[in-house]
Amino acid sequence: MTHCIFCQIVAGTAPAYLVYEDEHVLGFLDIAPVRPGHTLLVPRAHADGLVDLPPETGGRLFQAGQRVGIAMRSSALAADGVNLALNDGAAAFQTVFHSHLHVVPRHRGDKARFVTGFLTRRAGDLAATAAVLRAALDDAGPAEPSAR
Repeated sequence: MTHCIFCQIVAGTAPAYLVYEDEHVLGFLDIAPVRPGHTLLVPRAHADGLVDLPPETGGRLFQAGQRVGIAMRSSALAADGVNLALNDGAAAFQTVFHSHLHVVPRHRGDKARFVTGFLTRRAGDLAATAAVLRAALDDAGPAEPSAR
């Protein structure tokens, strides 16, 4: 879908700070993060929302979210926790209608309220943050193959 910015990122025709990729999922930093390191994971195949997201693809998104979340904890980001969120529909604050999983690093005492954070986003140094997460993912090695 050429009008979908996430499809353009998947196709390599729109810029992004890539963090994660496998055969089915691409991960990149949110350009207006809730917290530094806020990563979006998208299926390579377009799906507007949960209605047309195949269950196995949803599972792959969450597997990738687990890997990225672990990298957020083991990297220089030193996250104490992680929020995983999939907003489905405008009423749930979905603004780009290509299913995507938010992976947001959290720190004890950060006082960030998750919903409020969506309103007060700041980009920071996206290139450096992406490099930190890619290095942590590389250190973790390849994902376990999933049963197909």
